[in-house]
Amino acid sequence: MSILTRNEIIKEIKNKNIIIEPFDPETIGPASVDLTLDNKFRIYKQFQEIHDVNDNADYKKITELIETDSIIIKPQETLLGITKEKVILAPNICGWLEGRSRFARLGLMVHISASFMQPGISNQQVLEISNVGNVLLRLHAGTKIC
Repeated sequence: MSILTRNEIIKEIKNKNIIIEPFDPETIGPASVDLTLDNKFRIYKQFQEIHDVNDNADYKKITELIETDSIIIKPQETLLGITKEKVILAPNICGWLEGRSRFARLGLMVHISASFMQPGISNQQVLEISNVGNVLLRLHAGTKIC
């Protein structure tokens, strides 16, 4: 496995082995493509009952979907965000989501554990966003999040 450079990413996009919708060529970095935060978020409902963690666990049962241009995430809170971009990868290409260090310095984790994008995927990326810091943070749709 290797990391693609900017020129290799551009080549794979031209060959349709990597498709990003919507696509802005300005988002291609030296060895990455920036993805932006959409305006759809899932916030966790308050439950007193136990929710089983097993192969049938469904996050949609314990979250509420909201659409907003910005949302405040409290210290020690987690919510789900989604990328504006749909990512489509060829069966021989995988991807990796990585948070931005400027946000990590604020205590913001962009993904808890699901950073690997499987070969052949075709979807928007769900982000498990956590504020592990001590201050309120406001997330804005359209921000380059990863």
